[in-house]
Amino acid sequence: MPRTSADVIVVGGGNAGFSAAHAATERGRRVIVLERGERDVAGGNSYFTAGATRMTHAGLEDLRDLVEPDDRHAVTEVPPYTAEEYRADLERVTEGRTDPAMADTLVAEAAEGVRWLHGLGLRYRLMYERQAYTRPDGTYLFWGGLHVGNVDGGEGLIADHTAVAGRLGEEVRYGARVHRLLTDGGTVVGVAYTDHDGEHELYAETVVIAAGGFEADPGLRERHLGTGWANAKVRGTPNNDGAMIMAALELGAARGGDWSTAHSVQWDAFTAQNESNRELTNRLTRQSYPLGIIVNRRGERFLDEGADFRNYTYAKYGREILAQPGSVAYQIFDAELRPSLRAEEYEMPGISEVTAGSARELGERLGIDADRFAETVEQFNAAIDRSRTFDPTIKDGRRAAVEPPKSNWAAALETPPFYAYPVTCGITFTFGGLKGNLDGRVLREDGSPIPGLLACGEALGGLFSGNYPGGSGLAAGIVFGRRAGSVA
Repeated sequence: MPRTSADVIVVGGGNAGFSAAHAATERGRRVIVLERGERDVAGGNSYFTAGATRMTHAGLEDLRDLVEPDDRHAVTEVPPYTAEEYRADLERVTEGRTDPAMADTLVAEAAEGVRWLHGLGLRYRLMYERQAYTRPDGTYLFWGGLHVGNVDGGEGLIADHTAVAGRLGEEVRYGARVHRLLTDGGTVVGVAYTDHDGEHELYAETVVIAAGGFEADPGLRERHLGTGWANAKVRGTPNNDGAMIMAALELGAARGGDWSTAHSVQWDAFTAQNESNRELTNRLTRQSYPLGIIVNRRGERFLDEGADFRNYTYAKYGREILAQPGSVAYQIFDAELRPSLRAEEYEMPGISEVTAGSARELGERLGIDADRFAETVEQFNAAIDRSRTFDPTIKDGRRAAVEPPKSNWAAALETPPFYAYPVTCGITFTFGGLKGNLDGRVLREDGSPIPGLLACGEALGGLFSGNYPGGSGLAAGIVFGRRAGSVA
């Protein structure tokens, strides 16, 4: 087998892997990135994201040197997002199960990490179409603590990372399927991988695992997430099968984080090619659900659509739908709400959309219990607190006192035509991974590090459990990828 040496091997060419590679290269290390995807399908899950990155900031003026110029800035309000809010959001949405030290590190270093990447050449913008609403006076108000994203979304993120890698002199090998960690006396000294030219062994002082979680393996999903998870649709790359996590566990690495939960969203149920679609990527999500209601095949609501801003509920509601009959549900809106839905998601080519002139007719067209559905809509409409003004830019307290309640943004479904969007569970990434310290050194069960082995990104467990604040995944990839590269 041919042998090649490097200082650092990074397994995985997504946001976390490139962040590690850039940080190591800046220190003068010779870095080789092994990306399992071929060049035209590279980038891991990062390619499929909208590029949203959660970071602290002091408002628009603090962001002007970071984001691309936009004429709308003059009529835009971007509320500050403080470290205290960020930390509280992590604590709240994970129900106290986030690793405290990892959470503190993410909050403290996310903004610095984004600015570091921007200095290297990554481009950012304010995410008007996803994180702002237009007010009656024509101004824009951002909401939910998530305001900054990559220009051209995940595609732009990976294109910019790849360009930086080229300028810094990093070598990226595409189509490299790593299947084994090489060791010498308990120290990781390299990897074995295959590509079009056959089998190779590559040696280095440090190996950084940045190859994602195990969400693309149906068997591992069933084993660790539970019965029915094999039915989930894979939103992102089909390459995140957990192989590198398993390879590290075979060497004695400890598991980190919550292996029983995952980031999962409401995902177009019936559009053709609704898995790993590199053309539509994130447009297959259906994330305007807080404005309407969601029903199952029995015609019944089963969750609080308005419990919080979308940023804090969307990553956990996919599993709620997976548990419904047939693992399918339907987002429901009327003609008054329809113009407020995200155009990029609800007007995408080939969208699964059903319309009707009444609630009963809509139920019939959906093939669900039409009588029960019509009753659900009627009871919902009658239970709305109409003394409060509907305002999607804030938690407006406009509640529907039904079971389950809708805590905010309860708008009556009264104006035809009525619209339904079938959704299922789309899995993004698994929350369980390897246990590591704050620099990503992979640890054994006794807390000792495995020499020569680091992990970052979705392969590093501990930060999220049950749910996560939107945009904190890319932020974590930057922070802990940079940390890994700084010690590799």
